[in-house]
Amino acid sequence: MKQLAILGSTGSIGTQTLDIVRSNPERFGVYAICAHRSIDMLIAQAREFRPEIVCIADESLYPQLKEALADLPCKVWAGADAIAEMVTFQPIDIVVAAMVGYAGLRPTMEAIRAGKTIALANKETLVVAGELITRLAIEHHTPILPVDSEHSAIFQSLMGERAEIEKILLTASGGPFRNFTLEQMAEVTPEQALQHPNWSMGAKITIDSASMMNKGFEVIEAKWLFGVDVKQIEVLVHPQSIVHSAVQFADGAIKAQLGAPDMRVPIQLALTYPERIASDFPRADLTALHALTFDKPDMERFPNLGLAYEAMARGGNIPCVLNAANEVVNLAFREHRCKFLEMSELIARAMNEASFIVRPTYEDYVSTDKETRQMVEGWLSAC
Repeated sequence: MKQLAILGSTGSIGTQTLDIVRSNPERFGVYAICAHRSIDMLIAQAREFRPEIVCIADESLYPQLKEALADLPCKVWAGADAIAEMVTFQPIDIVVAAMVGYAGLRPTMEAIRAGKTIALANKETLVVAGELITRLAIEHHTPILPVDSEHSAIFQSLMGERAEIEKILLTASGGPFRNFTLEQMAEVTPEQALQHPNWSMGAKITIDSASMMNKGFEVIEAKWLFGVDVKQIEVLVHPQSIVHSAVQFADGAIKAQLGAPDMRVPIQLALTYPERIASDFPRADLTALHALTFDKPDMERFPNLGLAYEAMARGGNIPCVLNAANEVVNLAFREHRCKFLEMSELIARAMNEASFIVRPTYEDYVSTDKETRQMVEGWLSAC
C-alpha cells in the first residue's frame, strides 16, 4: 500500500485524488493532508481517511482545527513550516503537490530532498524555479510525475520511446473567450471567466485558463519536465479537449494521448505508474465527435501566452516575476479590482521593472516574489 501526503487536499486535484483513494483502499493510504483555509472540508476528510497528520496553512485556524479533531489520534499542525516538515515523514511514498500558487514551492523542494515521489499538479513550482527543482530531483534521484492532463499526455506519448523529440504539441481548450473580440474581452466579468467550457477546476486556475496564462505556465513546465528548448513547444487551440497533447518525433511521426476531459485519469496514472489500473471514469466516444480541430493561438487577444515565452527566453528570475505578478492580478480580477485585459498589462510592466537576477538562488526567488507582489499591489492601489 502506498502512503500519500496530499498538499491541497480540499482543492480540485486534492478531492479527486481522494476519490481515487476511496475507490482503491487496498492500494492507497492517506498519511497526511493539508489545506489553506477550507477547514470544514479538511475536518471531514480527516474523519473519513484518518491520516496521521492534518495541517492547516492559515495558523489562525489552528485552535478550531485542534478542537474539532481532539477525539482523533492524529497530529494537528499549522503553518508553512509545518507543511514543509510534514512531507518528509518516512512512511510517505508519494507527495501529491496540489497546493495553488507559489506556496507549493517550498514543500515540494523538501519532499524532493526527502526522496519522495512527486505527483506534480502545482504548476508554479516549475514556473518559478524550474532549474532549481530539476537539479534537486537529479541530485536526490527523485521522480517527478506530471499530474496536469497535458504533461501527463506528453509523458504517456514518450513511454517506451528512445527517439529524439522534435516538437511538443501542447493543446489548449482556448477557454470561454476564444471567439471573443478584444472589445468583448475588455468587458468580461470574473463570473464569466469562471465558466470553463470543458474542465472543472479551482477559481485561480480557471481564470488562468481563460487568460491563457495557464497554457503559458505549461509551456515553461514542459521545458523543464522533458528537457526541451522552449522553441520546440508549440501550443495548439483544441476546443474539444480530447487530444490532451502530443509529441512529434525526429522522423515526423506524432504520438498523442486522447481521452475524456477527466483529471482523475492523469492523477491515477501518477499514483500507480508504471501500472495502469482499471477505473470507472467516463470514456471518450470518438464516434460522437464530428471533428477534432486545431488552431494557432491568437497572441494579440491572449498576450499572457506570449509573456510566458518571453519570460522563459529572458530566464533568470523573470519567470518568478511572471508568476508573482499573475497571482496578484488574478486575485484582483476576481475581486473586481482590475479588468480582464489589464491583467496582462500589469504583468508585462512587472517583467520590465522588476530587478533582474541572472542566476537566482532559492533566497532570490523568495525576495523576487515579495518585491513583485508589493510592486503590483502598489499599482493596483493607485488605480
